Amino acid sequence: MASDCEPALNQAESRNPTLERYLGALREAKNDSEQFAALLLVTKAVKAGDIDAKTRRRIFDAVGFTFPNRLLTTKEAPDGCPDHVLRALGVALLACFCSDPELASHPQVLNKIPILSTFLTARGDPDDAARRSMIDDTYQCLTAVAGTPRGPRHLIAGGTVSALCQAYLGHGYGFDQALALLVGLLAAAETQCWKEAEPDLLAVLRGLSEDFQKAEDASKFELCQLLPLFLPPTTVPSECLRDLQAGLARILGSKLSSWQRNPALKLAARLAHACGSDWIPAGSSGSKFLALLVNLACVEVRLALEETGTEVKEDVVTACYALMELGIQECTRCEQSLLKEPQKVQLVSIMKEAIGAVIHHLQQVGPEKQKEPFVFASVRILGAWLAEETSSLRKEVCQLLPFLVRYAKTLYEEAEEANDLSQQVATLAISPTTPGPTWPGDALRLLLPGWCHLTVEDGPREILIKEGAPSLLCKYFLQQWELTSPGHDTSVLPDSVEIGLQTCCHIFLNLVVTAPGLIKRDACFTSLMNTLMTSLPSLVQQQGRLLLAANVATLGLLMARLLSTSPALQGTPASRGFFAAAILFLSQSHVARATPGSDQAVLALSPDYEGVWADLQELWFLGMQAFTGCVPLLPWLAPAALRSRWPQELLQLLGSVSPNSVKPEMVAAYQGVLVELARANRLCREAMRLQAGEETASHYRMAALEQCLSEP
Repeated sequence: MASDCEPALNQAESRNPTLERYLGALREAKNDSEQFAALLLVTKAVKAGDIDAKTRRRIFDAVGFTFPNRLLTTKEAPDGCPDHVLRALGVALLACFCSDPELASHPQVLNKIPILSTFLTARGDPDDAARRSMIDDTYQCLTAVAGTPRGPRHLIAGGTVSALCQAYLGHGYGFDQALALLVGLLAAAETQCWKEAEPDLLAVLRGLSEDFQKAEDASKFELCQLLPLFLPPTTVPSECLRDLQAGLARILGSKLSSWQRNPALKLAARLAHACGSDWIPAGSSGSKFLALLVNLACVEVRLALEETGTEVKEDVVTACYALMELGIQECTRCEQSLLKEPQKVQLVSIMKEAIGAVIHHLQQVGPEKQKEPFVFASVRILGAWLAEETSSLRKEVCQLLPFLVRYAKTLYEEAEEANDLSQQVATLAISPTTPGPTWPGDALRLLLPGWCHLTVEDGPREILIKEGAPSLLCKYFLQQWELTSPGHDTSVLPDSVEIGLQTCCHIFLNLVVTAPGLIKRDACFTSLMNTLMTSLPSLVQQQGRLLLAANVATLGLLMARLLSTSPALQGTPASRGFFAAAILFLSQSHVARATPGSDQAVLALSPDYEGVWADLQELWFLGMQAFTGCVPLLPWLAPAALRSRWPQELLQLLGSVSPNSVKPEMVAAYQGVLVELARANRLCREAMRLQAGEETASHYRMAALEQCLSEP
């Protein structure tokens, strides 16, 4: 073994004999003064040339951490020696040690992070060479720690982020190194950085935004690349948004090469994703800027996806997708849109061509590429388009539907990978972590709104059915419903889960109306019906979920009419519970409300229904109609309704309000239910007569009800 080591040792000595002499002096030092002098010589030799890892380790073995620790913390320097010289020596030694990744993560280095961070903002002579050297060594230490697996976490906990922000804002020596290290920490642990040092990071953002707005040279393009990392996960200060928009408007309004334009598009996409259109000013300048953004994005998408044989810059195109999505939102906004109608028409035409390029690209995707983040991003923008527009590009969309169903099924069946894929898309498009609304982790949720429109049309609906989309949607609905079931904390669920469930209900409603045979023959709808029946009783009792309850109740009632012969609907506990909950939903929508100066009350919406009636009323009327259709098909339903006292309370309500306050469509809906209940059951007729049913029917001109109640 000795023979193996000696050549290496001799080689090191021959390579740097001066260092070896100094190390010998260090080993032989008898007191602090001699050790200090030897350390100065060792440090000088280290700085004079490169050393390899073995030599670095030998220096560490000779020095250790004890003496550098004393140098960093001592408050009494020898006569004639400035105190910062001792600290500089200690930092220089640590910088040497930190070149070894194993030593950079050593506890004795990590516990120096707070001390090292203070050196970045310490005051002193800016021209002092020793002080400058100490700052360089400090950055070398902190950068080495940041490169270790858990280093960023230790730096953030040690106050380094705030120190770096202050060092950068002070624009003293090494401030550019502070910015570079900040960028690295934000890329590695953005959320933790903002949690620990939000005020300081916002100050840096303000400074960068102001510099960006004023920049007239190439630095503005460099800032485009830096700024996305400094946008906070919460609200961006308004003054920063103004500066960023002004800077982007000046850049994108000029003739640029791709390397200059692409970072600007990515910054704009990040702002769009985080703030929507709030960062764009109202008025003519804002509308022109937005139109320019969307136009440039569409051109970039077409150039990238229509040309064959060229490498697609996926990060840039994905950023352009975010800008197109902003354009779709503004073009479909009716109130307070930034765009004027002629601009909307023009942009829709431009976006249509870009979406055509997206469809063309997706048609080329083979099975081996389906899990690539860029494919997910392309499906996302197509889903956003189809949510608002399905009439154009209909042929191309229909041709792509089989792929979309297969793609959605693949990601649904591998949900864990799909969630990771969503994060990869965010990274690809904008930044390491993305603020603003979270992108859904499953492709199916992206496609639901578009499929809701397409299931109304014969051609697309037949393709979706043929490809197995209804069965997939049933499985998806049941899976998502589990997230809202008892035992799960629904308060932490994203709104997208409930919105997705509602959209699924709308698709199923379309299928009930347009493809009733499918509902009767496909077993998945029997499972769906069972879930609806068992879930509605608890759902109608939950605050803030009335719209979802309306969807579930109405869908269940319509499906019950088609599946009335199913054993599950023959008066089982589940079916009775479902219809009792449906009656509760239908019966509580309206109340009698007194009016000042009048002896007679008026029919009014109940408080819980007022805020959502605009979205709810169509479902309510459809539910009333569906319940009416179920009564003659389910003999047990009329007696159950009678026991709930709904018909009696309904007549009582109508008798207590002015007939003029009840709209004709409400009269028709109420009469439909009352007539079917009266026809189906003698006891119902008798109960209605006792509740002045004939008189009420006469007041409201309900001829069918009046005639039914007049019969034995």
